[in-house]
Amino acid sequence: MKRLLFTFLLISGSVSLHGQVADTLTFDTYLEWVRAYHPIAAQADITLTMGDMEVRTARGDFDPLLYGNLDKKSYDEKTYYEKREAGISIPTWAGIELNGAFEQNSGQYLNSERTVPAGGLFSAGASVNLGQGLILDDRRAGLRKAQIYQQSTESERKNLLNDLYLQATGAYWNWSLAHANRKLQAEGADLARTRFEAVKISYEQGDFPAIDTVEASSQFLNREYYLQEAENELFIRTQELSNFLWDETGNPIALDPGVLPEDLYSDQPLILNEGELRMMVSDHPELMLADYELASLDVDRRLKAQQILPVVKFKYNFLTESLNQFDQASFFENDYKWGLTVYTPLMWRKARGGMRLAEAKINFKQNSRELKELQLRTKLENELNGWTVINSQISTYTRNVEALEMLLQGELRKFQIGESSLFLVNTREVSVFSSRITLNELLSKRKISFAKARYAAGVGFE
Repeated sequence: MKRLLFTFLLISGSVSLHGQVADTLTFDTYLEWVRAYHPIAAQADITLTMGDMEVRTARGDFDPLLYGNLDKKSYDEKTYYEKREAGISIPTWAGIELNGAFEQNSGQYLNSERTVPAGGLFSAGASVNLGQGLILDDRRAGLRKAQIYQQSTESERKNLLNDLYLQATGAYWNWSLAHANRKLQAEGADLARTRFEAVKISYEQGDFPAIDTVEASSQFLNREYYLQEAENELFIRTQELSNFLWDETGNPIALDPGVLPEDLYSDQPLILNEGELRMMVSDHPELMLADYELASLDVDRRLKAQQILPVVKFKYNFLTESLNQFDQASFFENDYKWGLTVYTPLMWRKARGGMRLAEAKINFKQNSRELKELQLRTKLENELNGWTVINSQISTYTRNVEALEMLLQGELRKFQIGESSLFLVNTREVSVFSSRITLNELLSKRKISFAKARYAAGVGFE
């Protein structure tokens, strides 16, 4: 009868505790919080602002320019000259620079070519590059590169968020694993304590030898040690998780000890569409960044190619004393000034060297991009294979845990009828707890493997 009482205590202490507690931080809620308030998420959004400001800065090169100049010389009670000039210059995306000016000059020793009517002289015209700079110049190249950078900031932002997603996912499921293992070790310690107390009572009543109390005590102390290790691991994982929790004001949040994670045994389905992920690799943020860099290098190449052409700059301005006379001005007949500037190096070594260098950089980056795509696809295949393997391992090990638990129950029945020993019961029980810890680790790895496969395809919080 006393052996039956001891066996009941043994069995009742080994009941598995997989129930979920109400105060739970679910994985989806956790990810939403991280995406909304983590500093790296904020930095990722800032990259978009940086791209916008880069474009605004480049557009500043096309801002209209107002200018004015006053130059006067007076000596020995004589006004040598007094020159006044004001105007506006308007660069355009087509490479044509529009300009207008007003000039009023006077003076006893004024250069004759600066002589204008007493009321001043208006001019309006344009400056056009007919050779170098006709298709592309520094101003337009700078704006195009800024626009490419602006587009690349979206991929850079996604890259940062994907890294954050993977790190946050790992932290969460490691925290969940630590919770599950701590609960399992606490269960084992309680069971060992109950057994030790039962063995002690049975020894005092003469049913068990003294060596069985030593066996039970050793097992209890061993379980206490593993519980302490599990508690320390849980503390470490909780601190790591807290690094990802911030409030809306930008302050870190200390996780309440009463908050529990989502159970590793939750029935939430994890489904990977392998074909879709393989297609997504083509749009991986790292490949997109390489493509944007190639586009920027191509702008440099085109600009260098333009520099091989000779400089041919044509200027033309209408001249009039009154603004209302512009519509009556005749082209190249009267009241105008124009000019043509032409120059070119004889060997073009600088221009040709610059263009070849730009082409070499493009080829170098293209090779790097192709290698990166191969590496990303290989990584994805490895993660998908790992996902398949770990699911098979969980299926296999779940059956193993069930088999070990059946062996433990059989050993308990044999112990009940006096055909087994406490040592064999403890051995079976140790195998059960060890296998359950391994299964917990596999379940945690599966959650993280799911995130790694998505991350390898360039997917994160989406």
